[in-house]
Amino acid sequence: MRKTRKLSIRFASTALLCGSLFACNSINNNNESLDEQANRIAQDNIIVDGHIDVPYRVESNWVDVTKATDKGDFDYPRAVQGGLDAPFMSVYVPASLDNSDASTKLANRLIDSVEAIVGRAPDKFALAYSVADVKQNFKDGKISLPMGMENGSPVQGSLQTLKHFYERGIRYITLAHSQSNHISDSSYDLRRQWQGLSPFGKEMVSEMNSLGIMVDISHVSDAAFYQAIEISRSPVIASHSSLRRFTPGFERNMTDDMIKKLGENGGVIMINFGSGFVSPAARLWRDDMAKQQQALIDTFGDDSAEVIAFSDEYAKNNSYPFANVDTILDHIDHVVKLVGINHVGIGSDYDGVGDSLPEGLKDVSSFPTLIKGLLGRNYSEADIKKILNENLLRVWSEVEMIAAESVNSAQRREAP
Repeated sequence: MRKTRKLSIRFASTALLCGSLFACNSINNNNESLDEQANRIAQDNIIVDGHIDVPYRVESNWVDVTKATDKGDFDYPRAVQGGLDAPFMSVYVPASLDNSDASTKLANRLIDSVEAIVGRAPDKFALAYSVADVKQNFKDGKISLPMGMENGSPVQGSLQTLKHFYERGIRYITLAHSQSNHISDSSYDLRRQWQGLSPFGKEMVSEMNSLGIMVDISHVSDAAFYQAIEISRSPVIASHSSLRRFTPGFERNMTDDMIKKLGENGGVIMINFGSGFVSPAARLWRDDMAKQQQALIDTFGDDSAEVIAFSDEYAKNNSYPFANVDTILDHIDHVVKLVGINHVGIGSDYDGVGDSLPEGLKDVSSFPTLIKGLLGRNYSEADIKKILNENLLRVWSEVEMIAAESVNSAQRREAP
């Protein structure tokens, strides 16, 4: 049973859904509405989100997320309302900083900012370096802030620096971002300098296994994905990816074959909520805008008035086709159909995809809406718990176990 923080929110949410607590008095757990059941599941169970871009948000425009905020997708009151318990804080480093010490400095500064959130509100938040931490924080009524690094650029080719970031709390690393780096080719980058992983990248994947850092294949090229799967002794994750079946030609998403390989590996794909990741209409909208913008750049140049004004004009004349909850559910359904319920989770990309979030899932208060949708598609509570937390925590536990075995093996080899 959750602590008072969760229980009070559940009752408050139920009151909003029913009109008043009195109106719901005649409804018990054996006769719940979908809304009530969804809220109960959200409040009584750990919800893990694989990717939320709070650190970079507060780095560029500081705001105190321990309190209610006017903008953005995450703050403490909304997280509590939605039942969110373990959002992975994304330590995001732009590809523009690749191959420079600035990337390492920024990563450390963003980790500092996560620690500062906990420092400002230790009664609300706690750092989480392990699965055990997440579970203990949940029992204590605190929101865990585990950390993942989006873009391995800050490692700068040093396994010692990799260990440094593990010691600072990084528990997954997205190997590349929007450009090929010294570790891996990127799905967004036409240059395939490594044809997958670099020699250092292959070494780094093995060392991540030994340290206990999850290998995140979101953003990498297809070749890099298959190589990471082949090399990794631990299950890998896609912390915030969706399915290419619904967005043909969009390599940032995963193919059916990749998802099958991920399932064989024991890993988990955590579905990104951005409309452009999940909706073919939204993908076409972006592709058409990019094509027209490039034509203007070719004619007038990057800094021309025509190019600067284009994006706003395009959006004004072409309504953005937002996805909805059913779109997200279609992606979850397809993963389950391909590889079963044990290999799918949530990686919303809140605070990272701008104004492209689906109708009904606009911020972290919306998780009960997703749960209601799952219930409406006849997912059992046991299966919903797997999507909310159990699948990712299972992978993380296996990664921890394999790392512990590596340490034990090294100690035995060194023993006289």
